[in-house]
Amino acid sequence: MLSKSAQSVQDVLAKKGLQFKVVELPSSTRTANEAAATIGCEVAQIVKSLVFCTQQTKKAVLVLASGANRVNESAVAEKVGEKIIKADADFARAATGFAIGGVPPVGHTEAIDTYIDDDLLKFKELWAAAGTPNAVFNLQSADIVSLTNGKVISIK
Repeated sequence: MLSKSAQSVQDVLAKKGLQFKVVELPSSTRTANEAAATIGCEVAQIVKSLVFCTQQTKKAVLVLASGANRVNESAVAEKVGEKIIKADADFARAATGFAIGGVPPVGHTEAIDTYIDDDLLKFKELWAAAGTPNAVFNLQSADIVSLTNGKVISIK
């Protein structure tokens, strides 16, 4: 039995006709390093869902980054069209419906402009957060663009 947040992600995946299965693990997957250690994959295969806020218009921006990469906010801001700042916990929860550490790439409370780290496409298999700090789902990198309607960019 999945927790309420993890089940909501599973429901979104099912509605999209996807067979991805959300699992809740006994250890934390809150950070990319913890997730990789718990799952047994490379850190770079972890999809970090990072919420930013545009500085002027206060819109949410979601960056799906490889767990091994740091986001160059200036590079992303260039694509977004205005400066971005890392969202605080309250803004992230309001925009996505999820707490930081469990934000999935889908199933948010509002539509969010999403940018996908091009390094994620180097891997066949990826792991993403699924609503809680210990819930994840496995997906093929080939599916991440259609799943999220995101734009693939270089985030470095």
